[in-house]
Amino acid sequence: MPPGDAACERHRQERPGPESQRLGELGPEGMYEAAERLCRTEGGDGPRGASVAWTVGRIAETLADTRSRDAVRFAADLVGRLLPEEAMPPGEGDRLLRSVAAKLVKAQHLRDIEPLFGELPDGIQGSAVEMRACLLGELALIGSGTGRRSLDAYAEKLGELGHPLARLPRTRLDIEHRFGVRVRGLGSIKTAKQLRSRFPEAPSTDGGAVAGRGAGDARDDGRANAAAQPFRAGGWARETEARFFTLPSPLSPDDFGISFIKELPLRCLASEGSRRGSALACATTPDDVLNELFSASYVGGVNGQGQGGAYARLYAWEGFYALMGLPTGVPLLEAVRRAADHRWLRFMAFTDWFHHDTSDLAFAVLDPTRTRVAVLAATDTDVDRDVLG
Repeated sequence: MPPGDAACERHRQERPGPESQRLGELGPEGMYEAAERLCRTEGGDGPRGASVAWTVGRIAETLADTRSRDAVRFAADLVGRLLPEEAMPPGEGDRLLRSVAAKLVKAQHLRDIEPLFGELPDGIQGSAVEMRACLLGELALIGSGTGRRSLDAYAEKLGELGHPLARLPRTRLDIEHRFGVRVRGLGSIKTAKQLRSRFPEAPSTDGGAVAGRGAGDARDDGRANAAAQPFRAGGWARETEARFFTLPSPLSPDDFGISFIKELPLRCLASEGSRRGSALACATTPDDVLNELFSASYVGGVNGQGQGGAYARLYAWEGFYALMGLPTGVPLLEAVRRAADHRWLRFMAFTDWFHHDTSDLAFAVLDPTRTRVAVLAATDTDVDRDVLG
């Protein structure tokens, strides 16, 4: 794939092709009967079972895109009950459930989705419950579904049972206003000129360099995994670097810039200057960081796949909490309030880490005490570079 916007490329790939058109000619009932017959006669392990699972999954996605009440019911039944999940590659069952839920919410009338919530779950295990949890998550992102008795009751039950998606509010928060929104001309930032044109640069200072040399490594694997999860779930090509540091004394906000960051022992900055250009950092905002975390798994990497809005939203918030070092029990609106007290930077460098061809992201976060710093760097490319391992 040539350098370009991975999100645009993926949207082109998702347009209906001849296969979907042929399936559509069968009509909802014909598609469902074909899938049911495949599940009944050709299931099982092995290559044939995997082929059947793939075909049934494609039928379910096509049904989800076909506007009718029957298509809603058939798509939900295929992924919630009939699909031979044991024959699917690891992770593909989850991706398919999330994809079908997203397509249903995008293509169908709410009045046709609502009957799926007529029976409350008695546990959170199982594909049928998982798909409905994803439906509620997708509806929340478009501000729909609240005030409907059956949906409200189902959401409340998921909360009682401890489903992870039930942690999220059923309406979009203001800080989430950019989730899933594509703005012409605002694609991936690949050059220093683009970064400077969109964010105010944080100047270098001698005090920042001195403070950076005194920073201590504060390793936290659990926190690092949470920060990296959006990129891992989206299938970004390279391992994300998430690091945490402590300072012996409070850092002046004026010293929180690229001169400070360059003194930290970061893998993404190894061999700084190996490419033409100078490292720089720019001030950014919490909503910018949260949106990039959301997009990482919502769009997916060049060699990965999008995970749907419901889980992309969950992973984004988990990563956001990890960057601020917040316990999961802190309410989301309280996290938004606390985010305003942090300092947020975007930075880039010209090293073997940053490819400047598809997507590079790097953030640094200074906490309100000015003594703790989190750094997150992720890169996504289809260029094979052995230097990164």
